[in-house]
Amino acid sequence: MEKRKICVVITARPSYSRIKTALEAIKKHPKLQLQLVIAGSALLDKYGNTIDFIEKDGFTADAKVFMVLEGENPTTMAKTTGLGLMELTNVFYNLKPDAVVTIADRFETIATSIAAAYQNIPLIHIQGGEVTGNIDEKVRHCNTKLADLHLVSSDDAMGRVIKLGEDPETVINTGCPSIDLASKVLKNPQLDFDPIEKYGGVGKIGNWKDGYIVVMQHPVTTEYAESKKHITETLKAIEKLNYPCFWFWPNLDAGADGTSNGIRSFRETNDLRNIRFFKNMEPMDFLRLLKNSKALIGNSSVGIRECSYLGIPVVNIGTRQNRRLKAENVKNVKYDASEIIQATKQGIEKAHFQSSEIYGTGNSGKKIAEIIADSNLKSYKTITY
Repeated sequence: MEKRKICVVITARPSYSRIKTALEAIKKHPKLQLQLVIAGSALLDKYGNTIDFIEKDGFTADAKVFMVLEGENPTTMAKTTGLGLMELTNVFYNLKPDAVVTIADRFETIATSIAAAYQNIPLIHIQGGEVTGNIDEKVRHCNTKLADLHLVSSDDAMGRVIKLGEDPETVINTGCPSIDLASKVLKNPQLDFDPIEKYGGVGKIGNWKDGYIVVMQHPVTTEYAESKKHITETLKAIEKLNYPCFWFWPNLDAGADGTSNGIRSFRETNDLRNIRFFKNMEPMDFLRLLKNSKALIGNSSVGIRECSYLGIPVVNIGTRQNRRLKAENVKNVKYDASEIIQATKQGIEKAHFQSSEIYGTGNSGKKIAEIIADSNLKSYKTITY
């Protein structure tokens, strides 16, 4: 029997952890053939060379798409997406997949969806139906309407995709594959590596082995002009807390230059003795680092998803995760240093929360592969009248 060719497009650092276990399951499935396309910031050293981790895990790229334009503003976001659409169209034409998988909600993922849908290739959307701030929500819902099969991460998201008009038979709650990784970490939580020895980083840090916090804060595309101001408030808070901190560089979104410049400016005028900056880590290493931390501060979806399962206190800053389904581990604050300090202290005092399964139970990757193998893949909406 001929295998179904399933083309998965990874465009950024977080997308890999969101799909890794599904990639493994698709690769092993007897009815499926994995086609892997690496694109966007996942190829760039500036954003942590995600492709190095992907290849280290035994995956091979069937195509690479260089599509990122410098500038980190709304105009370059639009142009990057346009370039991605042109390049991915050619990639799909050459690979001739039986289905294409687009992941979540990053701005450039709409290029994957359009390139597939316009060529009548069945489109599978992972993690649709969620709501947030930022441009991401618009892109996510656009991906949903272009997609033919919807593999969502929660009951809440499932209901929303159906309300958007999608056939309930094509909407399945598989949970999030990133929870599969978190589940493995929960079973084996010890920090079995030295982050500085393994990944280097820059900056000073004190005795982190007695306890540390993690910061991951991205720009908000709809507030990109305020990025430097936003990150400065967080820097003030972390400096005043004077707690050992592992800080991860922001992603590609509009405003990233403002966030990066804010960090650099603050480092030039302040003697930061307790913050070590990193670009990226392998997904399992990053989750182990989180599991052993006292708290995560910032606005990354990892605080909403993986940390809910790991039970890590999260200080969620600003509007980027607005209205997203959250567990009790998340404390929302404004872009205000005093609020961030207070919430972080409360989180450290709380220590850990009970594990939440609102985004899955740890077997999503296998579910996704099995559904893709057995589904009636089609490139059109079912007509009922």
